[in-house]
Amino acid sequence: MRESNFWYYTIMIIVIAHFVIGFGYLIYKLSPKKGDKKNKNE
Repeated sequence: MRESNFWYYTIMIIVIAHFVIGFGYLIYKLSPKKGDKKNKNE
């Protein structure tokens, strides 16, 4: 029974880390950059 708990927690940690990294990447890509402001004004 201990092995099944180990694999359950391992898979859950991987899934949660995947979501956290995905949301962090989306926030990074959608955030405005300093170079964007210069291009919009010109």
